[in-house]
Amino acid sequence: MAGRAAGRRRCWVLAALWTLRCGAAASSALARAPAAGRRGAEGGRCAQPWGRAADCWEVWTQNSSEWCCFIQTNQDCRMDSGFLNYLSGVFCVFPSMLLPLAVTLYGLWLLYLFLTLAVTAEKFFCPNLSAISTNLRLAHNVAGVTFLAFGNGAPDVFSAVVAFSDPRTAGLAIGALFGAGVFVTTVVAGGIALLKPFTVASRPFLRDAIFYMVAVFLTFAMLYFRRITLAGALSYLGLYVFYVLTVVICTWIHRRQRGEGLSPAGSGQPEQVSDPEDEDSPSLSIHSGEYEEEYRPLLPSEEGTLQILTKSLNPLDRRKWRRKSCYWRFLKVFKMPVEFVMLLTVPVVDPDQEDQNWKRPLNCLHLITSPLVCILTLKSGAYGLYKIQGVFPVWGLAILIGAFVATLVFYTTKNEEPPKYHCVFSFLGFMASALWINAVATEVVNILRTLGVVFHLSNTVLGLTLLAWGNSIGDTFSDLAMARHGYPRMAFSACFGGIIFNMLVGVGLGCLLQMTSSQLLVKLELDGLLVWILAGALGLSLVFSFIAVPAQCFQLGRGYGVCLLLYYLVFLTVALLTEFKVIRFRAF
Repeated sequence: MAGRAAGRRRCWVLAALWTLRCGAAASSALARAPAAGRRGAEGGRCAQPWGRAADCWEVWTQNSSEWCCFIQTNQDCRMDSGFLNYLSGVFCVFPSMLLPLAVTLYGLWLLYLFLTLAVTAEKFFCPNLSAISTNLRLAHNVAGVTFLAFGNGAPDVFSAVVAFSDPRTAGLAIGALFGAGVFVTTVVAGGIALLKPFTVASRPFLRDAIFYMVAVFLTFAMLYFRRITLAGALSYLGLYVFYVLTVVICTWIHRRQRGEGLSPAGSGQPEQVSDPEDEDSPSLSIHSGEYEEEYRPLLPSEEGTLQILTKSLNPLDRRKWRRKSCYWRFLKVFKMPVEFVMLLTVPVVDPDQEDQNWKRPLNCLHLITSPLVCILTLKSGAYGLYKIQGVFPVWGLAILIGAFVATLVFYTTKNEEPPKYHCVFSFLGFMASALWINAVATEVVNILRTLGVVFHLSNTVLGLTLLAWGNSIGDTFSDLAMARHGYPRMAFSACFGGIIFNMLVGVGLGCLLQMTSSQLLVKLELDGLLVWILAGALGLSLVFSFIAVPAQCFQLGRGYGVCLLLYYLVFLTVALLTEFKVIRFRAF
């Protein structure tokens, strides 16, 4: 077993290194594209049969010797965002005989990017949002449907925003949002009912289901007109604001009837779900104090600045490593590079700790690295590489200003006591982690578009399968874990409440950011019948739950769960048969 595990690790490491090497080669190949195009035109190999706007899928109609020229000269194959050009990597770097190897490496890289999204959102983005909501003293329910919902849905929202930036990939956003909606409201909700039959909280369920159906109807109208105007984008955001106000008012009325007030977030401890990675057995949880006491030093000693920095940048706890399973260790090996980079560049403020996670040398270093990350990840580094007066780069100015502020903070603070302005680091961490997630989401969208060209799949089917599953896998495990530990009502509410934020803010904000003063609308290029099947399946699943749950007097059992799982299997089968032209309708 140990030999096989070591072999797998080596394969993953080699795959990651090979992918990075191919990506770098693809970037250099793209940089040489104009010269290559001129040489091809002179030699007759790149004679322009692609002067028209040819679909990128038509690369397969060409000879393998012309693939690279087609990709580099066709406007539909351009990738204006992202750090790597994956299409050029497949068709220009790899020989045609090694195309399966390229696709395999891209698939492994895609899985690692999904892992990066999960780690960044869970350990860096969400804690900073929680700290911001605590510092702003927001009520728990308001924080739950705003900041914490944003934290839980960050991968979906950023993926939607990136996909809506290009009409050619808007189908990815629609497929991902609708596909994740169908997946969560059927597979996850059905799995919760199968694991632990329970009684649903009636009023929150009916409220969330109604708002979700209204959001689906808005999106259905958007698909019908194939464009989103400024009024349409604002209606999404306005509906979300109305949803937040409804949650606040309903909670206030309910608590007033019970004789309670609307407590602010700072007056009590919000409900938190422990990190599955840090979850121990019940016996260990009970004796956690004794466990920590065993490793506490007998004599108090102050750690030096260098020792604090080294310890803070170490993502591995050796004590935890010894008592965890092989699966946890295997996954931790792949998480460690991501966690190290995030620890180096993203500050995290934890109000629940006595020192609020204040690490003086590391936080001072964050004042240099976090602004640098924000500049270099915004628009794939386009702004960071800009030179002031054509001489001094913007990233150099960021380093100088960050170093000055870091020096000032270092000599005016202590290792043992966080400064009064420590809460400011939560905003810095929020910005840095958000831009990291946005950069990774951009790469995910580009890889999915490349796989769509390779396998001749529409963006919608890629969105409702790979992108929806990848972004929903974290919610699936956390919700099922909550149900298994005795909190099925909370998990079921998260299935319907959390995804409302993803759809309303993902579509509304994504379209709003793409509008300019000259063009106040976003055009959509739909993938025919499949989009309507997807929208209809989500609407039908919501209507089914809206009728079936009250019909069972809000008592959900295994029969309800089995029906939802069968519904998803039927939907997925119909969607795939439609994609492969087995199911056709002349009207479309």
